Amino acid sequence: MACVSDESWVALPKMLSERLALREEDRHDDEQPSFFVSESTAYRLEKVFPVYALGIPKPDSDPVNRASVSGDPIWDAVREEAKLEAEKEPILSSFLYASILAHDCLEQALGFVLANRLQNPTLLATQLMDIFNDVIMHDRDIQRSVRLDVQAFKDRDPACLSYCSALLYLKGYHSLQVHRVAHSLWSQGRKVLALALQSRISEVFGVDIHPAAKIGEGILLDHGTGVVIGETAVVGNRVSLMHGVTLGGTGKEIGDRHPKVGDGALIGASATILGNIKIGQGAMIAAGSLVLKDVPPRSMVAGIPAKVIGYVDEKDPSLTMKHDASKEFFEHVAVQCRDTRSAGGHSSERTHRST
Repeated sequence: MACVSDESWVALPKMLSERLALREEDRHDDEQPSFFVSESTAYRLEKVFPVYALGIPKPDSDPVNRASVSGDPIWDAVREEAKLEAEKEPILSSFLYASILAHDCLEQALGFVLANRLQNPTLLATQLMDIFNDVIMHDRDIQRSVRLDVQAFKDRDPACLSYCSALLYLKGYHSLQVHRVAHSLWSQGRKVLALALQSRISEVFGVDIHPAAKIGEGILLDHGTGVVIGETAVVGNRVSLMHGVTLGGTGKEIGDRHPKVGDGALIGASATILGNIKIGQGAMIAAGSLVLKDVPPRSMVAGIPAKVIGYVDEKDPSLTMKHDASKEFFEHVAVQCRDTRSAGGHSSERTHRST
């Protein structure tokens, strides 16, 4: 496998800087002083290699050759998958080394990935890495949730090829983990920083979760695009949310005003749930539904406004991900339409006779 050695790990930024500087001098030797070249070169390096081209300290030992068993089965699986992917796609070997193989644990790798996804010219990747590592490395609840969430993606999302791919590429997973950090900061009273992270999540991933919202563990945020979760919302454990889900309020009221979603619930794409209402444990919300009142446990609701159309057999429909309610929904609509027409026909007949 093509990997970066200890020597090249430290020398990489210097080597790239020298090569780019030589190219700039060849092109613009008569146009500008050399100190402008060094500044522009450093800026481009930071843009291309936000963290690992800025001089990360040399690892204590070769991370690729460390003992394969760390006592963390998910981290072991991530590392093995990264090695295999580097062998299959040598062009990604440096990326996989910097993102996964150069780190000692899942928390450090996650902090590195998130920092590089969210960094911008005024919120540097190095600053974000310090924030993420400081919070995650000292919060056992987040450490547990990070692993249960990645397991949820691997088990429930057929498009998730591996633990490694979830960690590196899935923005639903990334949004969820940054929210966990933001929620911890909010709880510590560091609300301005928490809101800054919320803003970056929204800008980069298209997911808007208020840092005060409480979200359980083992969550699948499938795709993530367009998900909105309000300030006083609560999401239980083992919940699956598809893209476009809204857990919102109903107006300008203050206080507890957002939905409470029970454990094991499955919420379909573009479902809108408004107000301080309860979604029962193991309930299923069909795609595109508008939910305005409480949903009983293990019930299936659909429509605008949503109505109960049946009950689910599974304890946690979020785990089976069987959310095709079209047959039951259309049967319900057909019966309702027939009854409405029948009632309307009898009424008009009575009116005609009376005249």
